[in-house]
Amino acid sequence: MDSAKFREMFLTEATEHVEQMIAMLVQLDADPEDRDGIDALFRNAHSIKGMAATMEHNTTAKLAHRLEDRLDKCRKRGNIDGNEIDWLLEATDLIELLLNDIRNERPERDVADFMATTPVTTSAMAEPTTNSVATPTSDVSLPRVIKLQLKSDVVAPGARLLVLLKHLSAIGTVVDSTPTPAELLELESPHQLSVRIVSDLDPEQLRQGLQKYQEIETITFPASATGPKPQQRKTPAKTVRVSTELLDHLISLTGELITNRYRLQGGVDKSNWQEIDAGVGQLARLVKNLHHHVLQVRMVSLEALAGRLTRTVHDLSRSNGKTVSLQVEGATIELDRTIVEALTDPLVHMVRNAIDHGIDVSGTICIKAWREKDQIHIQVSDDGNGIDIEKVKEQALKQGLLAPSQVKTARRYDLLQMICQPGFSTRDSVSETSGRGVGMDVVKTAVEQVGGILTIESPPDKGARITLKLPISLAIVRVLMVECDGAKMALPITRVAQTVEISPDEVQSSGKQLMIEHQKELLPMLSLRKILNIPKRAQHDPIPIVITEVLGRKIALVVDRLVGQQEVFVQRLPEPFDQVRGSSGATILGDGEIVFLLDLQSLFEHRKRCAAE
Repeated sequence: MDSAKFREMFLTEATEHVEQMIAMLVQLDADPEDRDGIDALFRNAHSIKGMAATMEHNTTAKLAHRLEDRLDKCRKRGNIDGNEIDWLLEATDLIELLLNDIRNERPERDVADFMATTPVTTSAMAEPTTNSVATPTSDVSLPRVIKLQLKSDVVAPGARLLVLLKHLSAIGTVVDSTPTPAELLELESPHQLSVRIVSDLDPEQLRQGLQKYQEIETITFPASATGPKPQQRKTPAKTVRVSTELLDHLISLTGELITNRYRLQGGVDKSNWQEIDAGVGQLARLVKNLHHHVLQVRMVSLEALAGRLTRTVHDLSRSNGKTVSLQVEGATIELDRTIVEALTDPLVHMVRNAIDHGIDVSGTICIKAWREKDQIHIQVSDDGNGIDIEKVKEQALKQGLLAPSQVKTARRYDLLQMICQPGFSTRDSVSETSGRGVGMDVVKTAVEQVGGILTIESPPDKGARITLKLPISLAIVRVLMVECDGAKMALPITRVAQTVEISPDEVQSSGKQLMIEHQKELLPMLSLRKILNIPKRAQHDPIPIVITEVLGRKIALVVDRLVGQQEVFVQRLPEPFDQVRGSSGATILGDGEIVFLLDLQSLFEHRKRCAAE
């Protein structure tokens, strides 16, 4: 049979069954005599076995059959114990790896060792590792291949591999890599990196340089270093399920658009401006309705994420010998699918940090989601020890992020944000999971890539609260158009608190800083021209001001002109323009003018770093 035709359908269905099994296993840990839950597990395993056998993925089918046999015994006994749950969770992890092999068109990995185990003598599911080093060619000018395999529990593996690729680029010339840097950002769970590199260092020196990264499982040097470039892995196609009711709405709207097109054509042919005007008005209503329904196709709830986080809490609580409960509020809140996918690893990482280093023996992690205007707020909080601000200061001084003269005057907000610096940690020792702060740079980067803001709060001895402020959708957003030096620029309306126009007489000064009073609060005035290194102009009366919040503080942003609000379709910038600091995308207006969306957060962070230097 032509399996390629049905591969994506099989992968989607099988992945859903695995996710359901994981969620049910975590529930059974609290109620091991839930017969309905055991029956549901058996049905999921049976479905995976049948689909895999039909698609001729024999290894996956055999493993699912092994799970089915074990669950049948549990059904007959009427309960399931902790060892069996752990074994079954390990098996579901292995099925996920097999599905990933199928997705990337690789041979299914060998699972014979695991198949030979029982819940009482569960063995590690990791593939056999090897530290053998093939003797490289004596000519150091020829490229050699380095293969890096990450540990299976590494969070944000794509970002980790990018860090390793950057390290290799610093000690040699990287010829190519598989996956490529672009693919590392797109692939769902890349845990392996193959790099061809020209370096003066011998394999042992390269190994020593890489062994400091504890997320690496194995480092190998295949002998065929000068062979052809390995075949690139294909980026898996993404699918989405859409209700037939929503499809009916879209078909109906398409029909109305076709009818309206003929109406407009008839008005143009007859030069009937009244008919054209009515047709344009109808078109605007139809497009708005279409926009709403198309966005619904991309929207997914946070419930799937909640299930994965429940599994993370279960596993880490056991491995760390702690009692931790997870509370989830607002899981039915819906977000753009792209944003939800980007948040998966960051949320898992924050939960892991809270369990490993926030909570001592027992405690609660609360994940709360709510809507505020055109934003979704997701907050991860715990009732643990919180972040030690004195240790943050100590590490910041040690790493040169803070000058001695700044220690007493630094705001608590700025100090807490420092844990998002690469490699920053307040821990003296490193555990299997990251210390609070280690890897938070990956979290912050992921949040900002989808146009969000990350804030950190940690009252003394009252736990930590990390809040993600996110747009509902990435595609079409409402923006405030402003003008600076004759060019239009856009600010997401979610970042704008208010727009005002003031007279020069209302401007106050505090030392060298200009200030204005807004709602009984003094706000610093900052010029967009100065931030963008554009020569300043003569002061106008009135002065147009945008009240916004950046780095946890309200500011009065001075612009040349306030143009107005507008809904725009945001597009990512192509390479190399996507590396331009201070822009999160661009849109094309009706007259063909290109307008950039300003990312004030990155602009101010860059300005702050430059001032510190």
